[in-house]
Amino acid sequence: MTILPREFYSKDTVTVARNLLGKKIIRKIGRHEVSGIITETEAYRHKDDPASHAHGNITDRNRVMFGQVGLAYVYFTYGMYFCFNVVAKSPRTKAGAVLFRAIRPEKGIDIMQENRGNVDLTNISKGPAKLSQALAITKKDQGVDLTKKSELYI
Repeated sequence: MTILPREFYSKDTVTVARNLLGKKIIRKIGRHEVSGIITETEAYRHKDDPASHAHGNITDRNRVMFGQVGLAYVYFTYGMYFCFNVVAKSPRTKAGAVLFRAIRPEKGIDIMQENRGNVDLTNISKGPAKLSQALAITKKDQGVDLTKKSELYI
């Protein structure tokens, strides 16, 4: 499998969100590999997108969105869930990221189910928080370079 290069993420955020559909997320958990096909994404741009964390000023939370493309942006929401994004923006844009909303599990389904509390397969990774739980993505993954083979890549 070819890992997506940094240039892939250096385009308009909406374009990258569309182009990520059908790509594979791979996560190493110990000696095991879990993976899934990306089925749903959501683009968040900069000043023109009031729903984006980058709409206002740079903060500790959103700082990675203003940095190098291809890095993981992970944030904590509702005081209990992590959401997983990748920084994606054109060179003319200051900030942007694509939220991973859902995957179709492929490998390591038993591990994903265990991470999610043995939920039904149809509900294992449909939704950003569920996806992060299934893949064991937490704040420690903030800034991981998804363009290099590591514990988490696309």
